[in-house]
Amino acid sequence: MSKLDDRPDLSFKDQRRLFAWAWTSYVRRFLWVIIIAGILMSVEGSMLGLLSYMMKPMFDNVFISGNYDALYWVAGVIFGIFVVRAAMNLGQRIIITRASNQIVFNVQHDLLRHLMMLDTLFHSANPPGALMERMKGDTGSIKSVANVVITGVGRDIVSLISLLTVVMVIDWKWTLIALVGTPFLVLPSLLIQKLVRTVTRENRQIASDMSTRLNEVFHGIAPVKLNELETYQSDRYRALADRRINSEVRASIAKALIPAMIDLMSGLGFCAVLLFGGSEIINGDKTVGEFMSFFAAMALAFDPIRRLGAVSGTFQATAVSMDRIKAVFDTQPNLVMSRSPKEMPEALGDIELRDVELAYGDLPVLRKASFVARSSETTALVGASGAGKSTVFNVLTRLVETDGGEVTLAGTNIRDLDLANLRSQFSMVSQDALLFDESLRENILLGRTDVSEERLREVMEAAHITDFVDNLADGLDSPAGPRGGNLSGGQRQRVAIARALLRDRPILLLDEATSALDMRSEAVVQAALDRLAEGRTTIVIAHRLSTIRNADRIVVMDGGRVVEEGTHDELLVQDGRYAELYRLQFRNSDSSGDAEDADEETGAA
Repeated sequence: MSKLDDRPDLSFKDQRRLFAWAWTSYVRRFLWVIIIAGILMSVEGSMLGLLSYMMKPMFDNVFISGNYDALYWVAGVIFGIFVVRAAMNLGQRIIITRASNQIVFNVQHDLLRHLMMLDTLFHSANPPGALMERMKGDTGSIKSVANVVITGVGRDIVSLISLLTVVMVIDWKWTLIALVGTPFLVLPSLLIQKLVRTVTRENRQIASDMSTRLNEVFHGIAPVKLNELETYQSDRYRALADRRINSEVRASIAKALIPAMIDLMSGLGFCAVLLFGGSEIINGDKTVGEFMSFFAAMALAFDPIRRLGAVSGTFQATAVSMDRIKAVFDTQPNLVMSRSPKEMPEALGDIELRDVELAYGDLPVLRKASFVARSSETTALVGASGAGKSTVFNVLTRLVETDGGEVTLAGTNIRDLDLANLRSQFSMVSQDALLFDESLRENILLGRTDVSEERLREVMEAAHITDFVDNLADGLDSPAGPRGGNLSGGQRQRVAIARALLRDRPILLLDEATSALDMRSEAVVQAALDRLAEGRTTIVIAHRLSTIRNADRIVVMDGGRVVEEGTHDELLVQDGRYAELYRLQFRNSDSSGDAEDADEETGAA
């Protein structure tokens, strides 16, 4: 599956489709909440018009005429306006904040669920940092739609309408003069919108690269330290940060251009009104109160006009982020799902690969691979690195889709089985035991609540976890640390084995589960694995041939093909690829032993 790429620039039609998708999928369910918030915003916005209108009686009836009765009622009305504005603003902010956060979290939940459903090839092509940026950065921009666009539509448009109504009532000619520069904003606004989209898309990509860099550094902190790469990696991040700063500045300039142009046009219009209306006031055709009311209304209109102008930039930036989110949702798993899946066989029977082919791009990984793993027996896969052994596990569990051939379980093609039912038949222990930053208990249970303490203790003893857990300060509630960093390799493997024992599935996959362990840890883990394999169909990948000498069948792979099959003794007699690998390991083992003996003699001397 290909890498996620940003799509070409969005047309107006594309933007309409994106916002229609967002409305239908996520926003519509909050319609009543938005309506209530809109009503509160409308009341708040209308208060500005009333406030500007009150300038007329304040100047004409109070300041110029000196009417004390008017002083009290005018002051009371103005105070009431501010009280209403404060209450409406508080109410709508609470409602919109809750709704906007809920919308964002719903998108994030659905996006995470969808990402987890995509194939491993997709995740191989798209680094975790880039996906995290789409999960957090791009979804976070949706909140701005609720906080800025909805607020602008609700409050600022009503404010603007009420203020324009006031100025039209006072003098329609002054109003037309004030708005004389408005038509000149249309074409520049369209050009600026395209610039905002371009800069925002670039900015989101840089943010994705920065997240990817951080993810790689933190996950590989040990190699970074051992290879003295601190300066190298920090310099690379600094280069990305410099690009991000430049991009942010460009984005800020692009978003600020429309409000800046509005200010210029508003200033031009106001100066024209001052020149035209000033002469009318001097001649006595208009009162000072009328001009001050008009002036207040136009001054108060500047802020909503600016915000509405900025909404355009926010709208364009959000459209880019929504397009990046929609691109993930549009990506579908590469697995071919059966429309009428067959029932899982009661007796699972043998697992068989028949002429299976698979390639990653132009690189062939499996080439006509065929073998049978007998039910309730242990089948070992051996071969050099890159022979295709781990890929077989991915094929069996349908983490990847084959390009040709057939894989059957008890005679049924696994493509004809329900995917969840198929994967529920497997337990797996790999060389890289994935532990979460939770307690050991949570890492074993993985959310299960139906496990008794007796059963949990039994599993821990079988996996040899009790050998070390009782010595920890908090016992089973001790934290495993990020990626299990508080535990040794052997301890992590034993936790993974406990998971598999608790899962208790009929098919067991062991992917070099002891390859990274010292001899003592390997002996303990191997004993737990032997216990785990009892009565199960087991398929083992092992580089250390000594660990699979007693396997019922050994399948030798080379270059994606199955080249030999048989027991340990049969394959040695054949004197083929397996015998060659065995002799090579035997010689290396002897050389290591001689070296250790020599070191001991030197130390004694």
